[in-house]
Amino acid sequence: MNAFEETIIALATAQGVSAIAVIRLSGKTSIDIIQKVFKGKNLAQQPSHTIHFGTVYDGDKPIDEVLVSLFKEPHSFTKENSIEISCHGSPIIVKEIIKLLLKNGARLATPGEFTKRAFLNGRFDLAQAEAVADIINAETDNARQAALNQMRGGFSKEIQHLREELIHFASLIELELDFGEEDVEFAKREDLKKLIFRIQSFLHSLIQSFDQGNVIKNGIPTVIAGKPNAGKSTLLNALLNEEKAIVSEIPGTTRDVIEDEMILDGISFRFMDTAGLRETTDIVEAIGVARTRESLSKASLILYLFDLSKSTLEEIHLEENEIRSLNIPFLKVGNKIDKANPELLKLLEAENFILISASQKKNIQLLKDKILSQFQINEVKQGDVLVTNLRHFQNLSQTNESLNRVLAGMKKGITGDFLAMDIRQALHFLGEITGAVTTDDLLDNIFSKFCIGK
Repeated sequence: MNAFEETIIALATAQGVSAIAVIRLSGKTSIDIIQKVFKGKNLAQQPSHTIHFGTVYDGDKPIDEVLVSLFKEPHSFTKENSIEISCHGSPIIVKEIIKLLLKNGARLATPGEFTKRAFLNGRFDLAQAEAVADIINAETDNARQAALNQMRGGFSKEIQHLREELIHFASLIELELDFGEEDVEFAKREDLKKLIFRIQSFLHSLIQSFDQGNVIKNGIPTVIAGKPNAGKSTLLNALLNEEKAIVSEIPGTTRDVIEDEMILDGISFRFMDTAGLRETTDIVEAIGVARTRESLSKASLILYLFDLSKSTLEEIHLEENEIRSLNIPFLKVGNKIDKANPELLKLLEAENFILISASQKKNIQLLKDKILSQFQINEVKQGDVLVTNLRHFQNLSQTNESLNRVLAGMKKGITGDFLAMDIRQALHFLGEITGAVTTDDLLDNIFSKFCIGK
């Protein structure tokens, strides 16, 4: 028996104490395995999609009273016989039931193996399978809706339709090669050109949607930076409305990156409070500064704090030029306006500084509005197609490049065999998105990122 034919088992709910835990089995023998330890109805004789009360026994020893949900092939998530056991959420009960079922013929599932089996059994394509993980990990309603749209297959259907049209032209060009000496043209070059333009128009809209899709799925890493004692930790606490970071008048208090997330208008922002940027001989603080610079290089937005209580306009401009050299979007935030020179405030206001007092939580809402204005994210509606997956973005870009080579080849009048090569490449990249073209390494890489019970 190969691994794909074995019955697999995993805890489908979160680890730890809970009211209820769900243990999932899938495989041809899953009903036989549970029946060995379940005292209740004969599950093999029950219809699919039914729930049955009974007790799990280890020999004569009762383990727990459970509800067993029965899903018979092919009418299950994996299209295999599947069982879901709802038991009490004590970790010891979960452990005993799983150990008992392993002893009776099941094996532990690998990460994402349930969804992988669903894909391999034709339950859905690869893009839809990846959307399952995105739904589980969705932290905002926009992320949930984008993943749900992808799981329902609208994106996949468009890709498959375009791929079928390309296959038609590829087969005609291949047919021409069999009649090479007769100079026959089965694939009209003008029709092929029109098809490629139409496909590229669709590809361009998908590729352009990735910026928004990536923000919706992964959120926006936002670094709070500035010199020591600029008020970075105070600002983090004000944004989150909780005492997340230690605040002190002593320079260099923050020596590591402190992170937390919050949702602003449906967008997830990951705020990072960092060590103050300065030269230091303190070894630990120097490590913190190095981590600050590393975080800055990965940020999508920087909130750079200027300490207005002790900085001159000249010093502020020097700091501004330094942060501008990173070529990363940033907002100029002047902090401690309650202690600043009024003349300085007037000058900075004219230079589009956002003027706040983090300690007094003054103008914090204004800062949040300015942060949001940097990212124009529209609400995701049912049916909207957005590219949220980096793998899909790369495949779409590679498809577009292959089609550009086809167009360039036709313009130069190259022979059909070279055109066919570039079309086959485009087909390959499109096929990798939906799983029409796969390798074991690709599948292992995708499903290894799933949780064990999914």
